[in-house]
Amino acid sequence: MSRLQEKYKNEAVPKLMELYGYKNVMQVPRIEKVVLNIGVGEAIQNAKALEGAEKDLTTISGQHPITTRSKRSIANFRLRQGMPIGLKVTLRGSRMYEFLDKLINAVLPRIREFQGVSRTSFDGRGCYTLGVKEQLIFPEIEYDKIDKVRGLEVSIVTTAKTDDESRQLLELLGMPFTRD
Repeated sequence: MSRLQEKYKNEAVPKLMELYGYKNVMQVPRIEKVVLNIGVGEAIQNAKALEGAEKDLTTISGQHPITTRSKRSIANFRLRQGMPIGLKVTLRGSRMYEFLDKLINAVLPRIREFQGVSRTSFDGRGCYTLGVKEQLIFPEIEYDKIDKVRGLEVSIVTTAKTDDESRQLLELLGMPFTRD
């Protein structure tokens, strides 16, 4: 069991039960999955771009990504339906907790002039999405081995019914939110 999983079980669950008055442990919100997504728009002209992004995402997540394809054609972007335009990985279970632990304790503090992550990036149903501008802040990515600096989207899906419950859960797990 990972460090973050133990923190959830021993600290977050009792605190959330007390805060929201849950009668059963199963009512307490939990993290269901974490989805990592890289959009590779330049893959339309350069097929090698997808390979570089795939290597980076595999290194970051420890899991092989799947290719996302365009749903429709857009003539202005020279995009045809079914063309590969991105990569994504869905993490669950122990891999998910290990990734979140690494994100909260090692990756986010490495961002220059880091003030915390936005409190407003919730979707209304308890899911949180965070954008990372460059994959270099992950410790396992070597600067010399990358072909291009790429952004990354991290979506944390919870079973919380409201944004407030989800925010409280992530705060208890150590997510560094801004102080607005």
